[in-house]
Amino acid sequence: MDTNTVSYVLKGREIAVRNMVATRLTLCISAVTEGEIRYGFAKRPPSKKLANTISELLARIDVLPWTSEAAQRYGLLRAELERKGKTLAPLDLMIAAHALEAGAVLATSDRAFSCVPGLDVVDWTLQ
Repeated sequence: MDTNTVSYVLKGREIAVRNMVATRLTLCISAVTEGEIRYGFAKRPPSKKLANTISELLARIDVLPWTSEAAQRYGLLRAELERKGKTLAPLDLMIAAHALEAGAVLATSDRAFSCVPGLDVVDWTLQ
């Protein structure tokens, strides 16, 4: 799951939660996504409820560590996209490379990921 999908789940957006619960795939996020979630939380006013919700979600899913293999995939992917004149936000590019390296399907509603060759994407905000 990318950061926007995790946000939808944390906010209780019904369709995203329903799709997450219905998936038969192993649920995981990149360590990059965990960093973005924790950053977003740190910017907000303190909320024990949200802190508990985040902790509970992170306890139920795998957080994939950023590895040398993911970094290598990132470098190759970034160069490939630049040659094609395409760009992706730096953290999104890291998440995409991590998903590719892990052989994962990326749950996202962000259409920017469509420029990533070979990335399998599913949108949990759709019926």
